[in-house]
Amino acid sequence: MKILLINKSLYPKGGDAISTITTGNLLYSKGHEVMFWGMAHPLNPEYPYKDCFVSCIDFNDPGTVKNQIKMAVNMLYSFEAKKNIEKLMKIERPDIVHLNNFAHQISPSILHVFKKYKIPVVMTMRDYKLICPTYTMVLNDKPCERCRNGRYYQCSINKCTKNSLLKSLLNTMEMYLHHNIMHIYDLIDVYISPSKFLKSKCEEMGFKGKIVYLPNFVRVEDFNPQYDWLESSIVYFGRLSEEKGLFTLIEAVKDIQGITLKIIGEGPLRERLELEVRNSGIRNIEFLGYKGGKELKEEIRKAMFVVYPSEWYENNPRSIIEGFALGKPALGARIGGIPELVKDNETGVTFESGNGEDLKAKIEYLRKNPNKIVEMGKTARVFVEQELNDEKHYEKLMEIYQKTLEGNYAMST
Repeated sequence: MKILLINKSLYPKGGDAISTITTGNLLYSKGHEVMFWGMAHPLNPEYPYKDCFVSCIDFNDPGTVKNQIKMAVNMLYSFEAKKNIEKLMKIERPDIVHLNNFAHQISPSILHVFKKYKIPVVMTMRDYKLICPTYTMVLNDKPCERCRNGRYYQCSINKCTKNSLLKSLLNTMEMYLHHNIMHIYDLIDVYISPSKFLKSKCEEMGFKGKIVYLPNFVRVEDFNPQYDWLESSIVYFGRLSEEKGLFTLIEAVKDIQGITLKIIGEGPLRERLELEVRNSGIRNIEFLGYKGGKELKEEIRKAMFVVYPSEWYENNPRSIIEGFALGKPALGARIGGIPELVKDNETGVTFESGNGEDLKAKIEYLRKNPNKIVEMGKTARVFVEQELNDEKHYEKLMEIYQKTLEGNYAMST
């Protein structure tokens, strides 16, 4: 089968890119012809047909007013993306297109090209963009569902996009254009949700597309588990942004003796987090910056457990799954799809999202129960081996592809 995988980022930048690349590698290993398409970026590997990629757009660095206007138009309907994907379709005609994260930098304009060439399309939902203009469903640091049943104007009323009325109006306009005027998402045959929570929340919020459940996976043999630990550390690894609950985590950890919190990753919040730690004289928190591959795995293997303190509706976090694969239980916030992975006293321990006292109490509990950490780490590893392995994922993904090609989306869930 010839499969085109699309994601705006195509180097290991975040969970969406890593999942897209990992899926491509899995499909390639099974003998399929795999193509990638997304933004041109200097950190990309040498992809075939990179001349057909779209220009790299960074919304955190908008530049001149002229460039900002161009970016706004592109976000609503990218003619460059449409033109470039059609150029690729004239060279290579895939049997199926698998979309991931493409909002804003690419836009759904490409769907009209796939319709023209009668190519079936599936999409893995990586966030809440289909029901929330800002994709996080967060307002004032709390989960928000004001846009339920297409009330996207709430984004503008509440200035949800970076507290800017203009940016919020643009996001509101984008949602009404795509969903209510163009109905462009009707051109996607089936949606894949990595968490049961995301699937049910989209349906509850009024999204009408056909959604099937398929969690993320890892190639288990790439992860060598370490059930005990080499140092008294706990690890957070991932994006450093507001919704990740990192200030709550710092507050919970700062007075705990004998434990070091290692924060691994980059993001817009890093400078503020480091300033908070420095100004408060906190000595048991380290910022290690970005780490990947073997270096990241070694930091996790040395630790007691991983922590995931999110304060938004997390989907199906790869960080937790990778921690499990390395034999580490997770201390996770009870929110979104996290409890589907972190089962209390089995694969880890949960705490009330945003509650620093509860988080602190759970860290203390784990520290005083080292045998429990080892036991849960072993259970977590078995959970990944049995439920989140590449073979099981491939089987289900092929079922989705096949039924999409046949025009039959009645999946066994």
